[in-house]
Amino acid sequence: MSGKKNTGGRLYTYLIMLFLYAPILVLIVFSFNGINSRTVWQGFTLKWYGELFADRGILSSFYTTISVSVLSAAIATVAGTLTSVGLFNMRRRWRAPLLYINNIPLINADIITGVAMCLLFVSLGSVLKFRLGFGTLLIAHITFNIPYVVLSVMPKLRQLDENLVDAAQDLGCTWFRAFRRVIIPEILPGVVNGAMIAFTMSIDDFVISYFTAGSGVMTLSMKVFSMTRKRVSPKINALSSLMFAAVLLMLLAINIREIRQERVAKNKARPLSGIPARSGRGAK
Repeated sequence: MSGKKNTGGRLYTYLIMLFLYAPILVLIVFSFNGINSRTVWQGFTLKWYGELFADRGILSSFYTTISVSVLSAAIATVAGTLTSVGLFNMRRRWRAPLLYINNIPLINADIITGVAMCLLFVSLGSVLKFRLGFGTLLIAHITFNIPYVVLSVMPKLRQLDENLVDAAQDLGCTWFRAFRRVIIPEILPGVVNGAMIAFTMSIDDFVISYFTAGSGVMTLSMKVFSMTRKRVSPKINALSSLMFAAVLLMLLAINIREIRQERVAKNKARPLSGIPARSGRGAK
């Protein structure tokens, strides 16, 4: 019975993986198609990749997306980490309501967040005399990225041994130095995960960017959406293939790094062999 259950579970897993990744594989294959067709294959070519890199509109939207994603992820990581430390040091009766408020942008629909921020920026713009553009887009991305960083850092803070900080301060460290030398190294995995999630969410976002970017700025997702209103160009297949390859390489690098760190940790934890233990009579 156990063998049949294992076989059924594996088959179910393979079907799920096939369902998830078969469309991506089809997209990658047809990015090398010799003709502009989504159903008929006619030869291998790289011309769609050449046309992709020659398209100034796509390259401009790509640079805008990367700039917004990097800046918003960096700012949201710093702000979210400091917010997490502040929330962690609060009393429980104040911390719990603030964490609930932090979770609202995560469960709220993107269309609501986008429209609300658009109305806010338009209202402030009429008073402060500014328009929707790169600045409002960046603020919007920072706003919805901070909760992800907070949720990534808070579990690491709960796992932190508070005696380490007390010991560092007893040995003469200021609070900032203890924060930099003790707290940051301990919560660094959560900070890195939060930064990666923030970067990924910024690249992936469309709805909020659509309402807060204005008419003069266009992200990559907005550019692709505008291209899909007509016939889907194979350049979109080429662009999607390159983005998928970049994400895959990033995941491989992260997994290899984690495997190496686990091996180093196991080697350090392994007891030294070949050293005889001292007897109680010889140790004085």
